[in-house]
This record gives sequence, C-alpha cells and structure tokens, in this order.
Amino acid sequence: MKVIIAAAGTGGHINPGIAIANKIKKEEPNSEIIFIGTERGLENDLVPRAGYGLKTIQAYGFDRRISFENIKKMYKTFRSIGEAKKIIQEFKPDIIIGTGGYICVPVGIAASKKNIPIVLHESNAFPGIAIKMLSKKANTILLGFEDARSRIPNAKNIVVTGTPTKVKHIDISQSKRLELLKEMGLQENLPIVLCFGGSQGAHSINESLTQIITNQKNTNYQIIWAAGPAQYEEVKEKLKKQKMDIENLKNTKIVPYIYNMEEIMNLADLVVCRSGAMTITEISNVGKPAIFIPFPFATENHQEYNAKVLQKVGAAQIILDKNLTAELLNETIEKMIEDKEKLKQMSEKAIKVSIPNVEDRIYNEIKKIVK
Repeated sequence: MKVIIAAAGTGGHINPGIAIANKIKKEEPNSEIIFIGTERGLENDLVPRAGYGLKTIQAYGFDRRISFENIKKMYKTFRSIGEAKKIIQEFKPDIIIGTGGYICVPVGIAASKKNIPIVLHESNAFPGIAIKMLSKKANTILLGFEDARSRIPNAKNIVVTGTPTKVKHIDISQSKRLELLKEMGLQENLPIVLCFGGSQGAHSINESLTQIITNQKNTNYQIIWAAGPAQYEEVKEKLKKQKMDIENLKNTKIVPYIYNMEEIMNLADLVVCRSGAMTITEISNVGKPAIFIPFPFATENHQEYNAKVLQKVGAAQIILDKNLTAELLNETIEKMIEDKEKLKQMSEKAIKVSIPNVEDRIYNEIKKIVK
C-alpha cells in the first residue's frame, strides 16, 4: 500500500497520523508511507523521529477576520494545492489520510482533483473547519467521539473508531507503586492528583497550582505536576521568592514534562488538565476521574466540547478558564477526593467511553477502500 498522510502543527494532529502509519506498516511491512506537512510545525521533529519521510508545502491556518496577513496566508494555502498535487503525481499513492488541521485542505483538494481516495480522522468532539470543508470529498470520515457525528451532516460515510494513543490502562503492582512514589518523594497514604496542561504547560493552571502550593493548601492530597518545559523555570522562580525549593516540596513533585505518562496516569487518583482530544482519550482509556479546564482559545471552542464528552456521563467536572482560581480548584479537588466511592464510580464511567482496538478499527476502514 502506498500512503500519504497529511498532518501538521501540533502533536494532536501528528501523533494519530504516526500511529496510523505504524499500524499500516505492522500489517503490511512493504507499504510506502510519506507525510505532508509544513516547515514550521512539530512534524519536522516527530515524523522523521518516527522513521517516515516528510514533504512540505506552504500551507497556513487562518481565521475568519479580514486582514492583509490573513489574505496572504489564504493565498499561500490555496497556491499550495499545486505543490500537493505535484507530490501526489510523483508518489502515486493508493490513499490519502488526513488527521485534521489546515494542512488537510490543500492536500485533500489536490487528492480530489487526482481522484485519489481520501480518509479523514477527526479526534475532537467538535470537528474543525478543514474536516467540514472536505466532508463531501472524503470517502470516509473516522471519528474519535460519537458526539462529532451530528456536526458533519454532509459526509458520505462516518465511522466512530476512537483516536489512537499510547496511553492505556495498566495494572501497577504494589512494588512498582512504591518505587514510583519513592522516586518522586511522595507518600503512600495520600491521594495523588496529576496536573498538566498539554506538552507546553498551561499558564492559568500553573498559576493556580503555584498559589495552592505556596499557601500549603494541599495537605490532604499530593500533586504530580508537569509545568511544561518553558514554564518550569518561571514556576521555580516564583517558589524561590516564597523561600521554597522546587526540588524539595511537601506533597508535591514538579517536573517540566512527564515522559512515563502511562505509568503516572494509572498511578493517579484524579487528573487536572486541559481537554485536548488525545487527553480525553487517554483519561477514558485509563479510567480516571478528571477536572477539565478547557483551553479558552481553542478553535471553535473544541476543548470545551471534548470535556463535555466525559462530563455528561458523570466522569468529569469542568472549570472554565475564566472562572479558574486557586481557591476554586483546591475546593473542587478536596470535595472529589473526599468521596472515594464517587471517585470509583467516575472511573468506571470514564472507562466506558473508551473504544478498544482503535488501530484495528482504523486499519479495517482503510482496507475497505484500498482493496
């Protein structure tokens, strides 16, 4: 099978594309797969690191307001249809797969002009503009959440497959649990609250957590907190001004980034985070109660729609970013960890949203098109 995957910008678009590529390679080792992206996004690191070739075009995301800069981006993006068409002519793919984001528009239009089958994957509960624009052209649209189905009325064929992610439910043995807690300098008998704001951190969440720690509010629970590589030093300095050492905090472990997220999420009793599609998928896979603080500037406010997927089944609470304070966050955490039976019920509800065998489902839909 010869495959082009259009994925650019953030890990939320690129990682599902890589997971799909890996599944195809696993099932059909002789497959040829390349990615199309831009020269600016994370694809320039993630795609070559995963072992795939990357071709770039001059595509841009743009908003709906009229400005010279926006018109220039629109012009370059539509001109990049020709660039995408040239790559398609040279590579001669059997199928083109797009995993959301602006890169899908020029690649999808070029594929349509060349009569190449198109499969799109939308991981968010509220589909992006690119997916909506290409909905009539795509042979199949694969969804991360059932909630997105009614928001793509013009699609030819929709299948809910879930979103591929590395983080799954695993059983942590007591000895492994003690080992992890010892590594982080945490206690065995206090609930653990995992906090993060995406790969780069989240300023508003970090600000609230800093206040909780400096005011020593987390006496009934422990915090494992990924502050983000760029914001870690900022948090460190704020704590230093309060005569607190970031490496030696009571009931708290702060790191720039969590590399063993699967272990740590399975270890935690409660998760506090943004609500990107990958995060929602991971939390439902692991089966954890959550407090979501959706990123307020996400396109089409899609993070709030994502958070509602777990809120409506009783597996999560939502605090809007505009309402977030250290007091409210601490109070919400305290109330949730007090009721162990309710936490257990929330965990069970979260895992019911999880979709098993995601990669198999996606591969089967691709094979229906490429016979």
